[in-house]
Order: sequence, then C-alpha cells, then structure tokens
Amino acid sequence: MTASIPRALQVSFDDEPLVLVDAEDNVTGFGDKAEVHRGRGHRHRAFSIFLVRGSRVLMHRRSSRKPLWPGCWTNSCCSHPRRGEGYESATERRLREELGVSASLRFLYRFEYRADFAGGGAEHELCSVFLGELPEDLNPRPNPTEIDDWGWYEAEEIDDWVSRRSGDLTPWFLLEWPRVRPVIAAQAAR
Repeated sequence: MTASIPRALQVSFDDEPLVLVDAEDNVTGFGDKAEVHRGRGHRHRAFSIFLVRGSRVLMHRRSSRKPLWPGCWTNSCCSHPRRGEGYESATERRLREELGVSASLRFLYRFEYRADFAGGGAEHELCSVFLGELPEDLNPRPNPTEIDDWGWYEAEEIDDWVSRRSGDLTPWFLLEWPRVRPVIAAQAAR
C-alpha cells in the first residue's frame, strides 16, 4: 500500500498474520500476508461473502492498489481470517472494515483453489463461502482503500458478465458463481 493512505482507512496490511492450513482446514502454521501470496502461494484460510437483496447481488471492483487482481470485479466481500480469529469474527470484522455494514451470514460451502496472477504472486486458498441478506435500510459505505467501485446487480446481469467479460472478474468469483447462483435464485423465489 502507498504511504499516502490515511492509516485510519487502511485495513489490509502485508504483515497480517494469516492462517496456513491443510486440505481439511487444520492449522499447519501462520504466515505474513505478503509472504503467503508470493510465488505459487501457500494454502491459507480465506472467505468470500455474497450479500443479496432478493435476486440482486452486491459486487465490487477491487482497489487499483491491490497487489493481486487490482481493478477486477468480485463478490461483495472477500478476505482472510487472521491468526486467532474464527470465521464468524473475521467475516464480521471484514464486512465492517470493507463495507461499513453488518449482516447475518450462513455458511454455504468450502473449496480449495489456486490461481496465479500474471503480475506475480498467487492465491492458494481454502475458501469458505457465505451468503447474507442486506436489509434495504442498510446502505454500504465502501472503504476507498479496498474498493474502487460497487453496485447491485441482478443475477442475470452477472450471468451475462461471466459469459461475455470473464476477464473483468476475479478467479475465485468465477469458481464460486456457478454454485452460489442457484442458492440465490432459490432464496429470491421464497
């Protein structure tokens, strides 16, 4: 991150202690965020959150300052539990830091993936995926150090986006959307 970012706004740090895990999500150690993402990456805990209002999904464009996939669009919120944090406290913290909101979340599934970034570095995550409904009266206040743009998109718009401009989207989102989309559709139909 650049030195010009006010410390009060900065919520991601290269020296954040991330949780290294095996394929079964058992802790195997800890590593600084920057180190964990170097080279081909080290498997670590992560989470992705999809916030919805009916069939609309909150999407955001990652800050151009991000070292991996800057300027790419992705799901509502994604990050990592830090050393000593469980998923519940980590997701609550990150929703507050990144979007200025809180939401009740439900766990959907966990999956492992690896993705190499063309500019160097990689993600190797055991990623837990969560879904939450954001009430109409609760409006996001995105942190400008994390998010360059955002909006609510209908699921059909996202389907079109995925098929026509997948290069605009993060690799984890492209892996998650086929499994999350039917859950959102079923929830919206209730």
